[in-house]
Amino acid sequence: MFGRDEKVSPFRLTAVQYIILAIFLILAYGLWRLQVVQSDFYASLAEKNKTRNVPILAPRGKILDREGRIIVDNYPSFTALLLRDSSRDLNADADLIAQGLHMDAKEVRERIRKFAGMPQYQPIYLKDDITPDELAFVEAHRNELPELDTIMAHRRLYPRNGFMAHLIGYVGEVSEQMLNQPRWELNNPGDVVGQSGVELQYNNMLMGKNGQRQVLVNSRGKEVSQIGEKPAEPGKQLKLTVDIDLQIAAEQALEGRNGAIVAMDPRNGEILAMVSRPTFDPNDFAVHISRDEWTKLVTDENHPLLNKAIQAQLAPGSVFKIIMATAGLQEGVAQDMHVICNGGATFYGRYFKCWVATEHRTHGVVEISKAIYQSCDVFFYTLAEKLGIGRIAKYATAFGLGQKTNIDLPQEVTGVMPSEEWKIRNFKQKWYAGETISVGIGQGAVAVTPIQLARAIGGITSGGVMHRPHVAFPSQLPPNLLPASDVPDEVRVPIDPKNWEIITDAMANVPSPMGTAGSAHLQGIDFAGKTGSAQTISNQLKAKLAHGKADYKDNAWFVGVTPRRNPEIVVAVLFEGGEHGQFAARIAAQVIKAYVEKQRRQPTKVAQGSGKVEVGALWNAPDQDDALHGGHFEMPVPSAQYRVPSKTRLVVSAPTVLSQRPTTNDQRRDPKADDGRPTTDN
Repeated sequence: MFGRDEKVSPFRLTAVQYIILAIFLILAYGLWRLQVVQSDFYASLAEKNKTRNVPILAPRGKILDREGRIIVDNYPSFTALLLRDSSRDLNADADLIAQGLHMDAKEVRERIRKFAGMPQYQPIYLKDDITPDELAFVEAHRNELPELDTIMAHRRLYPRNGFMAHLIGYVGEVSEQMLNQPRWELNNPGDVVGQSGVELQYNNMLMGKNGQRQVLVNSRGKEVSQIGEKPAEPGKQLKLTVDIDLQIAAEQALEGRNGAIVAMDPRNGEILAMVSRPTFDPNDFAVHISRDEWTKLVTDENHPLLNKAIQAQLAPGSVFKIIMATAGLQEGVAQDMHVICNGGATFYGRYFKCWVATEHRTHGVVEISKAIYQSCDVFFYTLAEKLGIGRIAKYATAFGLGQKTNIDLPQEVTGVMPSEEWKIRNFKQKWYAGETISVGIGQGAVAVTPIQLARAIGGITSGGVMHRPHVAFPSQLPPNLLPASDVPDEVRVPIDPKNWEIITDAMANVPSPMGTAGSAHLQGIDFAGKTGSAQTISNQLKAKLAHGKADYKDNAWFVGVTPRRNPEIVVAVLFEGGEHGQFAARIAAQVIKAYVEKQRRQPTKVAQGSGKVEVGALWNAPDQDDALHGGHFEMPVPSAQYRVPSKTRLVVSAPTVLSQRPTTNDQRRDPKADDGRPTTDN
């Protein structure tokens, strides 16, 4: 039984043969499908395995002043990035990458996670502006870390020490929250965009379009040769209306103080200078600001990131009396008013003091002109009573208070101009006649910004013609960046020529021996303006906080023009804690003087006098890049810390210093109104 041969049945043999044949047919079909039917598809995949797209980052457009001098430039640097078109496990290499780039491994993994939902061809921008030793690490680990690469980038280069920081703004990497907003929906993670100021307002114009180059790589991911290139499109240059010479004068004038300065040409709305203090250094944002530095900025009680020129909403004090005078004269109320100032007066059963009461003197008989240049509170208390809040609000609103000026800068605030309707709408309460008295001297609920005051006073001294403030020339902007059609470039408020002369002549007496800002007088210059002081808290509250009086000093205001009628320039100054308008007037006088002196030497455009210094390093760029910028820059020794970027020769003359910080010997205290309502002085 065991030695007997067993035969395979013919049926089984035939079945095995068919199975083997079927297998060969399937293999043959698969081979034919791969090599014939899908040959183009797999050839394309093979091509992608040996080619790589490397981005070319577009530089942002430069920002220039009105004369074409460079304010903001770019400097070359290297950015480390992770290429995601390989089969490498990026998270597995995170520790080594983090060690070589001096980063936290958690941060590397977080960036990998952030890009997880993006297409594979988009690289991860890992670290900007890497150091030479970090660049050497990338080059030395090409074989171990083929996904790690570097590209040339152009980083923003701003003037030092916060020069023009609030107007220019800063750039930063687009955040995940921003990508969810319609404005940024076309951007990608890692894009550097404007975050504030001009950089944000005109981001689409300044931001170019990235290009890419296609390179051939070997099996280890090392670049062998370049196949093709699509060049980047640089951003467009933006010329501002700002004059660097005047900007330097304004920065110097406000140095060491908190507040804001706005210098504007009221004939067309061009901003000639804008300063806000305290300031910040936008170079800290140009690469990547640390969390600690950001926290320090946002928690600073002096608000260095706030552009006070367009965002500080404060009581204007006696500068508001120019609005009051215009309303009173236009309504035919103030022409024949003669008020006796005995240091105060009673209205609606309450006694309101004039600022001169603290000096134990009076203004005596006061008419409209004297009321302006000596800033008599009693006169404007009386005028406010006669006009009523309705007519006051009508003229204040007509001159742009309580509403945005629509300047081409982001995040402008509206301010507040109270009225009966305003109080009902916001507080569901009736307006009381006694509240009008404080409004008459720019206190109470009135809140304005420096840019609003500059536009309003510039408009009044221009015969009632006001222009929309702007920092960029509309003629150079593309249609999509022009103001909306419902934003008028010009607004006219009728002012009788006789009333116009009364107001402007009285304003010309303010910086004179008979006015409230005699120490700000400018010899040989038709300089006019109005001082103001505004309390930050009521007198009653200040009395309760006796230990903290120094923290609640009055704000000093001044708005000045030259010449007094149809002025070429209007300068609004907010000096926080300055206490008296004369000190703000001295600051404005420095800016006015610098402007006039430049205009007088305009034919030659050469500064007179000595005291110039050559500034070698123009920016905070690495030393090895200094030669890239070329040119040189001259400015007075006191201004050398600003070091404004320039490819051209810039010559600036030092403005005459007309003032020192206020001293206790020259300070006057505000009287305390018996009812606790805020009062003002000059």
